[in-house]
Amino acid sequence: MFGESKNNSLDRINADQRSINHKISALFELLSELHGSEQLILKAGKLDALQLMDSSKVTERLVALERLVYEDPTIDQDYAEADLDEVIKELEDNIAHMIAKQTVEKELDAKVAALMQKRHQEYLQEIQAEVLKQELGADNAQTLRKYAQLEMLEQKKLAASAMDLMRPAKLSQIVGQRSALNALVTKLSSPFPQHIIIYGPPGVGKTTAARLALDYAKTRPYTPFAEDAPFVEVDGTTLRWDPREVTNPLLGSVHDPIYQGARRDLADGAIPEPKLGLVTKAHGGVLFIDEIGELDPLLQNKLLKVLEDKRVMFESAYFDPDDPRVPKWIRKLFTDGAPADLILIGATTKDPSEINPALRSRCAEIFFDPLSEKDIELIVGSAAERLGIDLEHELCRMIAEYTIEGRQAVRLLADAYSAALFRHCEKDEDPTSLEITKADLLSVIQAARLIPMNHTRASKQPEIGQVFGLGVAGFLGSVIEIEAVAFPAAQKGKGVVRFNDTAGSMAKDSVFNAASVFRMLTGKELSDYDIHVNVVGGGNIDGPSAGVAVLLAIYSAVKQVPMPQDIAITGEISIRGKIKPVGGIPEKIYGAKRAGIRRVYIPKANLDGIVNRDYGLEIIGVAHVNELMAHFFPNSLLGSEVG
Repeated sequence: MFGESKNNSLDRINADQRSINHKISALFELLSELHGSEQLILKAGKLDALQLMDSSKVTERLVALERLVYEDPTIDQDYAEADLDEVIKELEDNIAHMIAKQTVEKELDAKVAALMQKRHQEYLQEIQAEVLKQELGADNAQTLRKYAQLEMLEQKKLAASAMDLMRPAKLSQIVGQRSALNALVTKLSSPFPQHIIIYGPPGVGKTTAARLALDYAKTRPYTPFAEDAPFVEVDGTTLRWDPREVTNPLLGSVHDPIYQGARRDLADGAIPEPKLGLVTKAHGGVLFIDEIGELDPLLQNKLLKVLEDKRVMFESAYFDPDDPRVPKWIRKLFTDGAPADLILIGATTKDPSEINPALRSRCAEIFFDPLSEKDIELIVGSAAERLGIDLEHELCRMIAEYTIEGRQAVRLLADAYSAALFRHCEKDEDPTSLEITKADLLSVIQAARLIPMNHTRASKQPEIGQVFGLGVAGFLGSVIEIEAVAFPAAQKGKGVVRFNDTAGSMAKDSVFNAASVFRMLTGKELSDYDIHVNVVGGGNIDGPSAGVAVLLAIYSAVKQVPMPQDIAITGEISIRGKIKPVGGIPEKIYGAKRAGIRRVYIPKANLDGIVNRDYGLEIIGVAHVNELMAHFFPNSLLGSEVG
C-alpha cells in the first residue's frame, strides 16, 4: 500500500513538471514570435540566458525566461515548487502586456504611415500648385485688366500743388519765428536731443519748421541722427485706436489668428501676428504729432511709457514661446519688444494749461509767435517769387489785412493767380505778361466772403471816454474797444452803472474795482453819475485784464478829458490802485501792432517776460494807476467835469 501511494505521488509531481515545462516552452515561443528567433537568441546571449534556456531543469529554464522578460541578467532564484505557478502566472501577465503593447504600436504605426502618406500627397499637390503659380502667376484676364486700369490712372498727373511750390524749403525762409526757430534747432541739433512741444496759432509754420529742423540736425556731426533718419508725421485729431489693443496705429498691435485674421501661414499654426506702429517706423528719427492736445489721454500715457522705455512691448494669449513653429521675428517681438528710440515733436494750438502735465514735464516747450502784417507781406512776396509772377503794388498789404495765417495768405495768392490766369485767357492776352491785380484778389475775397481781420484801427484823433484794451483768445491777441459815457445822476448818490452783460462777470467786477479807485483818485463817489460802459462788439472778457482800461474810460468820460487813440492798455487793477500782471502779453502786443497801435502800457511785472524782443512798437511798464494818470491826465484838475 505504501509503495503504491509513493508511486502515485511521483506520477503527480512528474505530471506537474511536464505541465510547467509545457507552459515555459509556450512562453518561450510567444517571446520568439514577439522578438523574432534571431533577436531572441541575441537577447538571451546578452542576458546570459542561453545555457539556461536549454537546461533540463525547470527552475533554470524559468530563470532564463525571467531574465528575458524583465531584461535583468542578475536574476538567479531557487524556487520552491509551490511558487512556480505564481511566477509563471506573473510572467504570463507581463508577456501578455508586451504582446498587447506591440499590437497597439503596430496599429499606430499603420495609422501614422497612412497619415504621412496623405500629408505627402497634399504636400506634393501644394508644390505642384506653387510651381504652376510661379509659371502662370496669380493673375487672370480680369485681374490683368484691373492692373492695366491702375497703370493708366498712374499716367494721369495734375500740376504740382501751388502750396507745395510755395512751401519754405529752408529754415531761413520761415518768416516771423526767428527766436522760436533758434530754440527748436538748439534743442534738436544736440548730442542729447529733447522731446519738444510747439505751441502757436495755425498756419505759422510749425510742421514745416519741425521737418526742416530735422534736416538741419542730420548735417551736424555731433547729433545722433543718421542721414536716413525718418520724419513720421501724423495728425492727433484723426489718430484712432481701440483700448482693447485690437488696433493701435501709433504704438502697434497684435492680430490674433482667430478673430482678427493674422496671415494665413500664421493663422494655420495659431500664431499671433504683431503689427508695428508709427513709433517703430520713426525709430532713430522724429515722430511729429500735429494737434497733440487732441490725442486720447490714455493713449498719451501709453506713448509716454514708450518714450521712457524706448521700445514697444507686445502681448497675446495666443503666443507660446515654446512653440517651434513661431518665426524668429515674432518670437523676438514678443520677447524683447520693438525698438522705438525716437524724438517726439508735438504741435498744438491749445493753451499749455490744456495739455497733459505728464507730457509737458517730459518735453521742452517752444512758442511760435502770431504773424504780423509785415510777416504776411513777406510770406506773400516770397511765394510770388517762387511762382515767378508779378504782383500789383500794395497787393501783399491787402492780403495781410484779411488773414493772420501764412498758409491762408499763400492760398489767397494761389487763388488770385488762378483768377488772373482765367482773366487773361478770357481776353486772349499773353499769359507771359501775367500780373495779379487787386481786382483779382477782390474777386477771391468776395467769393470766400472774407472780412478784414482788424475791425478796430488806431487813430491820431483823441476821443473822450474811449480806450483800447487788449485781449487774447488762444494764441491770437486783439484790440478791445471800451467806451464810456457819464451823466449827472438825477439824485446825488443814486447814480446807476450799466455794463453790457455779454462782456462777462469778471468785466463787471473790473467796473466795480474801477469805481473804488476812482473815488480814491478824485475823492468823489461814482454813484453821483449815471455811467454806461460798453465793450464794442459785445466781446466776452474772460479775465480781469481790462480793469485799467475800464478805469481810464470812466475817468475820461467823467472828467471830459480826451484819450489818445493810438495807445492800448492791459492790466488788472486792484482796489488800492495797483496794476497786477496778466497773461498773454506777447499775443496782446502782436494784436496791438496789427491794429496800428504805437504804444502799449502793460503791468511792470510783465516786462521781464518780453525782454530782448523787438515788437515794433513802444512798450511801457506801469505798477500803479498814478503812473498812468501822470501819462494821460497831467492837467486833469483843470479839465471840465460832467455836470
